[in-house]
Amino acid sequence: QVQLVESGGGLVQAGGSLRLSCAASGRKFSTYAMGWFRQAPGKEREFLAASWTGGSTYYRDSVKGRFTISRDNDKNTVSLQMNSLKPEDTAIYYCAADKASLGTPDYWGQGTQVTVSS
Repeated sequence: QVQLVESGGGLVQAGGSLRLSCAASGRKFSTYAMGWFRQAPGKEREFLAASWTGGSTYYRDSVKGRFTISRDNDKNTVSLQMNSLKPEDTAIYYCAADKASLGTPDYWGQGTQVTVSS
């Protein structure tokens, strides 16, 4: 069992930055693919970024170059650095953990709200 707790959301002006963090409990954090997703009002939840167990990362095109995912296997944390934020980035952001591809994550955090004002 893995429990995930996000933090770091808030209100920021367009062009600003936020750093989200996700703390994971449980063992063998390093064996999980970790990802960030978001869900805007009235929209489907969408994948943003993944950190694979081998160390590589993958991003959704719309956030590539603006968002950076990183993980610390010693501290059981994964972070999402978000720069050049836009109003359309406003959403609830979720951390997820999966033993495979993050297609259907095994575990989800409770979410943290990010609001970008214009």
